[in-house]
Amino acid sequence: MFKASIKNYLLSVKQGLTKLICDKRFVYTIWFGIGLFIVLRGLISHQPPNNYLIFKHNFLNVIHQQSLYTPQPEYYYDRNHYGPVFSLIIAPFALLPDGVGAMLWVLFNAFILFKAIQLLPLKNNSYMIILLLCTNEIIASSIFFQFNPIITALIIFSFYFIRKKQDFWAALMIALGTFTKLYGIVGLAFFFFSDHKLKLIPSLVFWSVVLFVLPMAISSPEFILKTYSAWYHDLVAKNAENAGSDMQDISVMGIIRRVFNNPGFKNIYVIAPAMFLFALSYIRVKYFKSARYQLLILASVLIFTVIFSSSAESATYIIAFSGVAIWFMNLNRPVTILEISLLVFAIVITSFPFADVFIKNISVTYIRPYKLKALPCLLIWLKIIHETLTAKFSDEGTPEVAK
Repeated sequence: MFKASIKNYLLSVKQGLTKLICDKRFVYTIWFGIGLFIVLRGLISHQPPNNYLIFKHNFLNVIHQQSLYTPQPEYYYDRNHYGPVFSLIIAPFALLPDGVGAMLWVLFNAFILFKAIQLLPLKNNSYMIILLLCTNEIIASSIFFQFNPIITALIIFSFYFIRKKQDFWAALMIALGTFTKLYGIVGLAFFFFSDHKLKLIPSLVFWSVVLFVLPMAISSPEFILKTYSAWYHDLVAKNAENAGSDMQDISVMGIIRRVFNNPGFKNIYVIAPAMFLFALSYIRVKYFKSARYQLLILASVLIFTVIFSSSAESATYIIAFSGVAIWFMNLNRPVTILEISLLVFAIVITSFPFADVFIKNISVTYIRPYKLKALPCLLIWLKIIHETLTAKFSDEGTPEVAK
């Protein structure tokens, strides 16, 4: 009798949780509401946040033809590392009062990523669980007014438009991500899924030319040409600085540098074999039309972009964790103990410690100093590589999940 009561109670709890996580009002409120609340609270009690001021002055400096990469401590600390095209993205927000612009900027980032995840070829509203899994990362990104949610969305959009045979718009997503933060260039990984490769290539050239020239409309050709040159030198310098940074280099190379106390460890020793493993995923050409296989490649790309980048910081992990969530929701059901364990490991080590929700001492003593935030994502990425090389996929255009 007692066992039956416990069983019924657990069943009712499971049903209640299932109903809750499938409730769009609940999920949407979590996705947009928590981060916005934290942002509004901060704006009421403080000056506009530093990152937003950096973004705003990217636009102002392009307008006034002042260097984008020279420190401006009278306005903000740290430096801008975005290209001149970013000035066009931030412009509508920079023209508003700081408080209003900052608030709308956060909502805009969350909305663009929300739409991208919603368009994924997953069954049974699985996108809502992806949103919930990424909640802590979108909150962290919102708190720091980051651009990374849009970068994540641009990568997903490039995947989406190629799947929809709209290569012209896929090329725009790839070019736009590349001309703002370089990360967008990984959208080229979906080139082999395109049925119109000869259309995609000239489209990339077209949009690259358009975006290269477009900032000149609000500045001058001479200044923008000089700015692109300065951007290159800024990124080279930043890459050199990352290895010794406490905030950056949350990557596989960062783990090696910190755990083995080898600050001179070269990125290429990790990136070269990682690229080889990633390239191996493409040997199974017969599965290129399978949605499950394509989603695995998307998840792999999103994780790879972050964990093998010396520029990776905590707020960048909205990109990688989106890949983790897509991987998990793309798995065949029922999932295995190993797959659940990897997800829980990623949630505990990658996501929660940086919110100081729990295990604060472990986070401060081990996870942050040794860049271990990247470790669960590395294990999942290796699992994805294994799946792309060994799993059987349907040739259908819909994934074999959530049946």
